[in-house]
Amino acid sequence: MPTPIRIVALVSGGGTTLQNLLDRTAAGALGARGVGVVSSNADAFGVTRARRAGVPARVVSAAPRRGTFADEVWAAVRGHAPDLVCLAGWLHLLPIPEDFRHRVLNIHPSLLPAFGGKGMYGHRVHAAVLAYGAKVSGCTVHFADDTYDTGPVLVQRCVPVLTADTPDALAARVFTAECEAYPEAIRL
Repeated sequence: MPTPIRIVALVSGGGTTLQNLLDRTAAGALGARGVGVVSSNADAFGVTRARRAGVPARVVSAAPRRGTFADEVWAAVRGHAPDLVCLAGWLHLLPIPEDFRHRVLNIHPSLLPAFGGKGMYGHRVHAAVLAYGAKVSGCTVHFADDTYDTGPVLVQRCVPVLTADTPDALAARVFTAECEAYPEAIRL
């Protein structure tokens, strides 16, 4: 049996993506194990989810601090010696150091390059998709780089946009696709 991939997840909020990965890991369906979580927010429910699953969690505050935030995040990540870092609702632009190039995945709730970039996250994306009148949406798993939502794409999943959709309804359908796409990208 191959050695499980060591994953550190970065979270800023509720941790629903983290929970998907934790559940799949616990079920043996991922070939990975969570070795750590780093959160930018002490009140993030993702920290609680991690601790409930027995995964060590550390908070690195994103409050302005003269350029040390990224260094502190990467020091916390390196402390777990991961093979892969998964951004799981991480809401900060984080420069990727050379030793982590092509080892940091992100999931975005649209079919990139559409509806990506600074400020495009969560329900903002779904509202923009609906306002534009798009007929399909979905999610994209890509390697993170030093800009928002532009790294090489690994997996995309499409979902239909329905006439009666609200941002919440579309978000639910996209999240279902995300729950399949992120594990697929990790396995790849």
